[in-house]
Amino acid sequence: MIHLNIGSNLDSKYGTKFDNILIALNLLVESRVKIKKVSNFYETPSYPNRNFPKFINIGLTIDFKNEYLDLLKQIKLIEKKLGRVRTKKNDPRIIDIDIIDFNGEIKVTNDLILPHPKCHLRNFVLFPISQIDPNWSHPIIKKKAQFLINSLSQKSRIEITRLQKNVNIQT
Repeated sequence: MIHLNIGSNLDSKYGTKFDNILIALNLLVESRVKIKKVSNFYETPSYPNRNFPKFINIGLTIDFKNEYLDLLKQIKLIEKKLGRVRTKKNDPRIIDIDIIDFNGEIKVTNDLILPHPKCHLRNFVLFPISQIDPNWSHPIIKKKAQFLINSLSQKSRIEITRLQKNVNIQT
């Protein structure tokens, strides 16, 4: 199973943070990514600078027939189309698409680390995964999302909000 996470904490010329995520999803579909499941939207404070706008995130599971580097290339094109400008680490951004897990592969390259090196520490990754794929297990740590959620600080567990807003995409 391939897990992605999409986040936004800036509006764009296309609309709101929600719009940015929906456009990214539709661009993924157009690029022949088969979306299987999508979580609710989740809202979290911006890390590490809480003065930045809050993030909206979703998690999704997909099917993709090619290699992980091909998927990464598609993701970078989509981020560029939406107007992402890479500035300082953790600065606000229009869109951020991360490969969290690519079929359990463990890889370290100059372009990508699989699974995502901090996914087990991030509430905005773990809560959506727990919602859409409760049996997912971290490829290295070998623990399920709920176990990893329970390992987060109490603050991290309570500062995330699952929004009632759902994602509707054309597949």
